[in-house]
Order: sequence, then C-alpha cells, then structure tokens
Amino acid sequence: MAERTPERLVRLLGLVAYLDRHPGVAVEDVAAHFGVSRDQVLRDVDTLWVSGTPGYFPDDLIDFDADSHETGLLRLTQSRGMTRALRLGTREAVALIAALRALRESVGDALEPAERQVLASTLDTLVAATGEAAATVDVQLTVEAAPEVVATARTGLRQRRRLRIRYVDASDTVSERDVDPWQLLTGDEHSYLQAWCHNVAGERLFRLDRILAAQVLDAPVATRPGPAREATFRPSDAHDRVTLELDGPARWVAEQYPVEETTELAEGGFRVVLRVASPAWLRHLLLRVAAHVRAADPPDVALDAADAARRALAMYAAR
Repeated sequence: MAERTPERLVRLLGLVAYLDRHPGVAVEDVAAHFGVSRDQVLRDVDTLWVSGTPGYFPDDLIDFDADSHETGLLRLTQSRGMTRALRLGTREAVALIAALRALRESVGDALEPAERQVLASTLDTLVAATGEAAATVDVQLTVEAAPEVVATARTGLRQRRRLRIRYVDASDTVSERDVDPWQLLTGDEHSYLQAWCHNVAGERLFRLDRILAAQVLDAPVATRPGPAREATFRPSDAHDRVTLELDGPARWVAEQYPVEETTELAEGGFRVVLRVASPAWLRHLLLRVAAHVRAADPPDVALDAADAARRALAMYAAR
C-alpha cells in the first residue's frame, strides 16, 4: 500500500528537527528511529535537499553536508527556519482548531490518556490564543449508524476491549465476527470501524451503518495497527499507460491505486490514467469493476478482460 502524503510530510518535518538536534547520525540509526527503511530515509533526504523557502534558489534550500552523506552520515547544515517555533495567523489557527476538534471527535476515544491530554491542552492553548475567532468553529462529525452501535464501538475503543458484531456486507450476507477495534474513520460519505477481524485473521474496515448489533466482550484488544507499509509497485514511464472511464461507484480505483491523473466527466463518472506492469492485474481490476466500465484505452485491455470472463462462464456452465 502506498504511503499517504500526510504520513510522509510528518516524517520529513520530524527528520529536520531530529537532525538539527543530532548532527552526524548514521543513516541506519535514523531509519531505526523513524521505523522506515534505509532507502526511504535517503529518498526523504533527497526530497528535503530540494525543499526550502520561497525563491528556491540554492541559498533558499535545506542543505546537508555532502561529504558526510557520502560516508553514510547525515549532517544538517541549513534548516531554513524549519526548526523554529511555528507562528500561526488567525486563519491558520482556526483551521488547525477545526482539524483538532475533528480528530477528537473521530479518534479521541481510542487515544491513550496522555495523548488525549496533549490534544486537549493543545486545543485549549490555540483557543485561548485565537480568541473570538475560535468560537466560530463548531465541528460535529455525522455518523450514519444506529446510536447504540456507535456507543458500543466507542466503549470498546475507550476500554480497549474486543467487540462481537453482526455485520451485513454488500452482498447482503450476515455474519457474526469478533473484532479488535482500532479507530473510527470517515470517508466517501460513510463512517467505518477499522479493526482486526479474528474470523479472517486480518485487518478490515466495517461500515458502521452495516453493523446490525455490537457487544463489548471481556477479552482485551490484542492487536494494534502496524506501521504503514511501503509501496511495492512504483509506476514509471516503462510501464504501459492505460486510460479507463468509470462510473462513480468505482471511484475507489482512483483512491486506492497510484493513478497519474483523474478527470471528472461532465456526464458523470470520471476518467483515470494509470501505469500497468502486469496484464493479469489489470484484467483482474477490470473484472472487479466490469459493471462500471464505460471505455478503456487501449481497447485491447477491455477485450482481454471480456475474453477472460467468457472463459470463466464457459467453465462454470460445463460443471
């Protein structure tokens, strides 16, 4: 799964502050500190090396000692103000207050007491500094689910206890599952419970409005979200370029895969351009979204998927 931009941005900012306090650190030690690979640290340094303040001439950029870099050490020589305390304008502070209040609403119950205290004190400080402007911000996240389900999920998160849920999936199949709740999420107009499902021994997202009933169990939560995984596929110009026009229900394609561009269509739906290294992967994707495919370029990819579907149907009919 590709790393999300906010996660990398936080690490890049942390990397500058860390190297400012620890000059001449081995790349391997920095990788261990941030929980990423050595190659990822070097890519982060390459990104920072071309980042800086407006103007972006050499004297405006974050800089490292090149000689140290060649020997496997990282020595920050110019931070361009990235280690100084941040000064927020009123508009920026109000936006941050809104974001922190949304964070408190969505995952506050799952935070450790110390983390909740940090969140609360940060909000209090920002509200006090912003004054009347903060009173204009009122964040309430709407959760489309039965109130008793939401209350039970929050209890499980707060007490770090396992849940037993009755869940109906998109094919109207009802199942009972024991899950370790991790956090509540919102996105694509729905709310989800991110959890570890013991029935399938894997991480799952459960739409809250599809949870028919929930019960807090005595068993404690035994799993936690792992670190973000690095992408195993990196698109390049060497890979085939494919354009797909899809209906709205297939929008998850643009959200889950590293597409080059997304274009909204006037008549509804959208167009995505992506690089493909594996014809089998593309065939599988097209079969998954077959009901929502409007067009494909080159056309051969759609013909290949259609041929695979006909062969599968023929094998099924022969049984």
